Amino acid sequence: MVQNTSNVASTPERRTAHAIHYDISYIVQGAEYGSDGAIVLLHDFPAGAFAWSNILPQLAGLNRAVYVIDMLGYGESDHPWPADTSVWGQADCLSYMFKELQLTDMILVGHGFGGGVAQVLATRLCRDRTAALVLIDTICFTHSYAPNWPLTDMQKRQDPDAPKEVSVEDMMKNLNDTLPAGSANPQRFNAFMNDYLGPWNSEVGKELLYQQIRNLIPNYINSVASDLKVLGRPTLIIWGEKDQQMPLHYAQRLHRDIPESRLVIVPDAGHLILFDAPGNVASALTDFIGAL
Repeated sequence: MVQNTSNVASTPERRTAHAIHYDISYIVQGAEYGSDGAIVLLHDFPAGAFAWSNILPQLAGLNRAVYVIDMLGYGESDHPWPADTSVWGQADCLSYMFKELQLTDMILVGHGFGGGVAQVLATRLCRDRTAALVLIDTICFTHSYAPNWPLTDMQKRQDPDAPKEVSVEDMMKNLNDTLPAGSANPQRFNAFMNDYLGPWNSEVGKELLYQQIRNLIPNYINSVASDLKVLGRPTLIIWGEKDQQMPLHYAQRLHRDIPESRLVIVPDAGHLILFDAPGNVASALTDFIGAL
């Protein structure tokens, strides 16, 4: 591959890696697609790699490779059913993928559910491969999902029989009505609704979505909460001040628990901060990573 010595990111490229017995799709750009010191972006539920589209171009000046993952069951990655798509299942799968790609000294960046996956990777499965951690409006402690987002009555929907009790049409209407509540600017977010809704709009999509919901298990992420105190890696916490799904007090608790962590609170941003304030998120990321 031709060496890229400029600070301008190369054109993003879609690739596939094999992990366990799954194909995981990802987008990569910049800095020769290098494996050392790469930035890894992990999306929220029920999103995909597309959620980082407004952030990716702004990371060009860091002169590092950036890997944007479609986690298992999302985007262009395999959609196995049944499968373990919990934070531990995702982290396990990604740990194999990172070994295949020979990623070292990674900067793990996770939003929402992806932040939970990043915590498992950084504290347990890929600790020796992790140089720094960035948590953005992340699930944490025992708070693994919001009670009424991205669907209503989320706890009831964890019942294995729940998919049988709702039609695809009713589920899609619920998603359409409820998802915008994650944004501080719901009208602007409506322009991105098709990206969020499209993957689930079928009988198989419904089963996959409910599989993801069943795997939002509070104890799975809480099991590594105490590890964060002794992680010993530079950590940045970014949070939307108006996040109703992952309230700000969780950011403050993480900041207290993680020694020498940095907390950036973004005004006028909700849980869907990647859409509400992509410039603020990118600026916080570039300042933090640029200083490493």
